[in-house]
Amino acid sequence: MSVTYDDSVGVEVSSDSFWEVGNYKRTVKRIDDGHRLCTDLMNCLHERARIEKAYAQQLTEWARRWRQLVEKGPQYGTVEKAWIAVMSEAERVSELHLEVRASLMNKDFEKIKNWQKEAFHKQMMGSFKETKEAEDGFRKAQKPWAKKLKEVEAAKKAYHAACKEEKLAISRETNSKGDPSLNPEQLKKLQDKVEKCKQDVLKTKEKYEKSLKELDQGTPQYMENMEQVFEQCQQFEEKRLRFFREVLLEVQKHLDLSNVSSYKTIYQDLEQSIRAADAVEDLRWFRVNHGPGMSMNWPQFEEWSADLNRTLSRREKKKNADGVTLTGINQTGDQALQNKPSSVSSYEKTQSYPADWSDDESNNPFSSTDPSGDSNPFDEDATSGTEVRVRALYDYEGQEHDELSFKAGDELTKIEDEDEQGWCKGRLDNGTVGLYPANYVEAIQ
Repeated sequence: MSVTYDDSVGVEVSSDSFWEVGNYKRTVKRIDDGHRLCTDLMNCLHERARIEKAYAQQLTEWARRWRQLVEKGPQYGTVEKAWIAVMSEAERVSELHLEVRASLMNKDFEKIKNWQKEAFHKQMMGSFKETKEAEDGFRKAQKPWAKKLKEVEAAKKAYHAACKEEKLAISRETNSKGDPSLNPEQLKKLQDKVEKCKQDVLKTKEKYEKSLKELDQGTPQYMENMEQVFEQCQQFEEKRLRFFREVLLEVQKHLDLSNVSSYKTIYQDLEQSIRAADAVEDLRWFRVNHGPGMSMNWPQFEEWSADLNRTLSRREKKKNADGVTLTGINQTGDQALQNKPSSVSSYEKTQSYPADWSDDESNNPFSSTDPSGDSNPFDEDATSGTEVRVRALYDYEGQEHDELSFKAGDELTKIEDEDEQGWCKGRLDNGTVGLYPANYVEAIQ
């Protein structure tokens, strides 16, 4: 880099201009930066794709877990359908985000990767062909001018040194005139020194001016050659910038779900399902199936007979279950409860809403199948399933006496596989046996 010497202030003033020797390297480095930026953009999209996939998986898991909880919970009727519609929305949105992830990786990511491969050509020495060509072009354009600049710098340095020496010689001569100890011969030498310094100043100045003139004459050609190489670099960079703009517009289209027709349909369907919820209809359904609208076999006077006595005797033996068993019910009401799936949630494991009353309690999970009525549904030998160690993913507080309670990270033993309603039987390390939601734990590898 050239410098100009300012004797008045005694400092060196540097320049950061493109035209300075070697400052073209920033333009050359931009080519390498372009390759790195392609890699950075691919990494950016890859990371976003991972986020889209993780979000889709979380939506799906959330929808599955809450669908089970709602279906097994106490909510009923059209409001239950509206609630479940929210989980359906999550599942459909999850699919769209998986499509976004696929578009980012299969289209945008691959497009950048292929363009980078076509635009940048790696050489055996590690640098890119495009970088080397730009470097060689600038060096060739700058070499003649840089050589003349070096001559100018040398001539300037010599001229400034001569000026400094002349100033020092004049100062010495001036001081010697007042010094009586110096003889005429010494004074003559000082005068000759001043004269010689003046001649050196003239010679170095002439050489300096000449070299500077030659440099000025070569500057237009130098600028033209540098402009030509720089323009080639500009064209290469323009292709990259336009390509990035094109790719980012494609990314925007893939990320913007508001323009996807199926995305709009999801929320139209969700709104329709929620607006279809009818409180009056749900209250009527509950009245008919669990309220005063249910049919009832009111007690009536019955004559004694031998057959009736034997029937009652058999019923007496089955009174191990809770409550009183009624027989001979004639159903006359609207038993729409059959449309509601059976549930063994924490709310309903001890509550049963059968479609009709009978003294046959084979559907009761807590009824005894042993004639003596002594069997326990939580006995460890009730099933012969393989025991598996599992770890809790979330906190769970048992809602009923037959449910386990644990914290996230606790380990327990699964002694029965998941039933059709999503519950497992397990045993805590302290020996407590009970039920727990299957999706609250994971198997320990």
